[in-house]
Amino acid sequence: MMIRIAAIEIEPAFLKEYLEILKIESEASVRLEPGVICIYPMFEKERPNEIRLLEIYADKAAYESHLKSPHFIEYKTSTANMVKSLDLIEMSAIDEASMPKLFRKLSLN
Repeated sequence: MMIRIAAIEIEPAFLKEYLEILKIESEASVRLEPGVICIYPMFEKERPNEIRLLEIYADKAAYESHLKSPHFIEYKTSTANMVKSLDLIEMSAIDEASMPKLFRKLSLN
């Protein structure tokens, strides 16, 4: 598995537009790409232009495939001027075996 946190600062004037584009991209990634396990966007309550994405991919190949997907390319090109800074933080799961249980618990069945 490949896990990372994307820390993104958005220019405040573009925040509403950026969030709309991000919602479309993150939903499409999870729905259309089997190797994208999770792209979960969040923002800091006190600083809503500070976005964090929890990204979980099946493996590095799934991540590399994601970077070539049409919806990701559209997201990157349409938001390039909105992003003030981007930091990609590589993470490791402490208990990788428990992850499937977490996602099963969130099931909307």
